[in-house]
Amino acid sequence: LLPEVEAAAIKKVIAIQIAELMKKDNLSKTEMAKRMNTSRSAIDRLLDPQNESITLQTLEHAALALGKKIQVNIV
Repeated sequence: LLPEVEAAAIKKVIAIQIAELMKKDNLSKTEMAKRMNTSRSAIDRLLDPQNESITLQTLEHAALALGKKIQVNIV
């Protein structure tokens, strides 16, 4: 149970960070959708911290659209 909860928490943190980067760059959901070649509703799902179905690949794609990378470390 603990690994699943931790994974969900990590996804939430990344989604929040993506939203913050979009706000910092004054980037709309529509523009983000264009950068990611997806729909605006997909961006809504991506930015929803309660949505646990978003994959790491999708989060990485979003980060790349913002000129960033996601780093995962094993500690």
